[in-house]
Amino acid sequence: MEHGTPWLQMSLVYLGAAVLAVPLARLLGLGSIIGYLAAGIAIGPWGLKLVTDAATILHFAEFGVVLMLFMVGLELEPKRLWALRRPIFGWGSVQMAGSTLLILAAGMAFGADWRLALVAALGLALSSTAIGLGVLNERNLMATGAGQSVLSVALLQDIAAIPILALLPLLAVSAGAATEAGSGWWGAAKAVGVVALIVLGGRLALRPALRWIARSDTPEIFTAASLLLVVATAALMESVGLSMALGAFLAGVLLAESEYRRELETDLEPFKGLLLGLFFIAVGMSIDFAVVLARPGLVAAVVAGFLLLKALVLLGMARLLPVPLAERPVFVVLLAQGGEFGFVVFQAASSSGAIDAEAASLLVAAVALSMLLTPLLLVLVDRWLTPRLARAGAAQRPAEISEPQQAPIIIAGFGRYGQIIGRLLNANGLSATVLEHDADQVETVRRFGWPVFYGDATRLDLLRTAGAGKARVLVLAIDDIDQSVAVARLAREHFPQLQVVARARNVTHYYRLRELGVTLIERETLDSALMSARSVLELMGWQRHTARNQALRFRQHSIELMERMAPHFGDEKKLIALSKQGREQLEAQWAAQRQQQSERQARAGWHSPPVSAPEARRPDDGEA
Repeated sequence: MEHGTPWLQMSLVYLGAAVLAVPLARLLGLGSIIGYLAAGIAIGPWGLKLVTDAATILHFAEFGVVLMLFMVGLELEPKRLWALRRPIFGWGSVQMAGSTLLILAAGMAFGADWRLALVAALGLALSSTAIGLGVLNERNLMATGAGQSVLSVALLQDIAAIPILALLPLLAVSAGAATEAGSGWWGAAKAVGVVALIVLGGRLALRPALRWIARSDTPEIFTAASLLLVVATAALMESVGLSMALGAFLAGVLLAESEYRRELETDLEPFKGLLLGLFFIAVGMSIDFAVVLARPGLVAAVVAGFLLLKALVLLGMARLLPVPLAERPVFVVLLAQGGEFGFVVFQAASSSGAIDAEAASLLVAAVALSMLLTPLLLVLVDRWLTPRLARAGAAQRPAEISEPQQAPIIIAGFGRYGQIIGRLLNANGLSATVLEHDADQVETVRRFGWPVFYGDATRLDLLRTAGAGKARVLVLAIDDIDQSVAVARLAREHFPQLQVVARARNVTHYYRLRELGVTLIERETLDSALMSARSVLELMGWQRHTARNQALRFRQHSIELMERMAPHFGDEKKLIALSKQGREQLEAQWAAQRQQQSERQARAGWHSPPVSAPEARRPDDGEA
């Protein structure tokens, strides 16, 4: 297609290629990503030559990766991201440093100049965020051990872009290297400043701005504002030479707890899918087969070499990370490939004089070929390796529930909370089907005589087998908050007759369950804390019945306050105001009652036991 062809015709080419190639690839069992890559090769400079400017399209299509990272960020609340800090900076650093050192040593061993070897090592150590997270989402593996580990390493690689780009001018051999080095460190300082601006601006301005736009009641403007948010964040990051996807991810995390999270996801999901497909098409078009055909042996050696060296590092990590045996091949394959940011590293290195243009072209071709090979390797892994590993893992764990159950009650999760419920039901002659996903826990409770089934309650098929279609009550006693919410959502969508009785780990968990329409929720620490509070009151001189009544009244007040606050989940200011108002009302009410009781006792001519300034005690209605 000639330069200057209208975008309408180019859109026709892209959409037509995708519509033909992707369903065909899925039909052959190869996955949609291979379909997109094949479509790119077919219409690109080395295929039908319908599109020749692959570099421009690739740069534009990177916005699909940006949108994907924004959506991933929306699923990660700041607390969850903070919980991942060790995997991100720990294991992510292990992968980057280990892969870089091995590739650097191999390059120098084969006689490459140390500058070329170091640039190659830094660029090839990076992995494709787009393909990695795209495959995880396609296979619904994001919540698994492999999925969280891939996400952690991918985030560290995006963060590592800052020092890598700052280092490239130092490796330049041109006369202006010193000046470029200085500008490189100045660029790194600006990059840190922009990241700080995004974090602080996001905390202070994003929610009020979205709230103001939402009041216009114009859905298309909210969609435009959502796109503007992602584009502006990406543009800020790109202006200082950083990964646009990292900036979008940060913006997503900052909005993960906002009331607009679901609406943002709904608005942006179609754009993300289309632009990611365009990105993979552009990767297929960008493969320079002229370089490959000129030196096929060298290109093959580079691809095979860095894939093997990275795989060695990743295999060692997989043994130490919480990645199940059957998921390890996917973890290794997804992180062993090269990444789209490798294109940026090699182009920047060539521009600064750190490596020559021929070497940069060869390395770019190697990265693109590794990204093309990754979906094919996953097909081989799925058909040959994963079934064998799954059988090996199955031999080490209990058999999943397989016989249909008829009990009127299902208990999902049989840890310390679920066991108490199960014992009480059993003592009253009620039978329950118990599902527990922790194989060690299943073995432990079975030794004590409990008929517990091994199974993941987030799987619809296992819930059906457990009798959810006919049961009356589902008890949610799962430790993991996300899994608990997922089971509640399945129950609401597929088994409307089930009455869900849920355990909430904290207030956030409580509100997420309430959003799904679950009403019978108990916070796991509330009653135990109230029992301890009763003991303290008695030790301070309260009568036992008085302490009991005060605890019960406080419990009722806490539940009512939570219900009043539930519609405002996500509006932190409103929640704080309601919490303070409820606490002040309770304190005032109880102080007045204590005064009235003292006056009645004084008129009756007797005195209550001394207490220590009860007015100073402030009941708290929430937990972290």
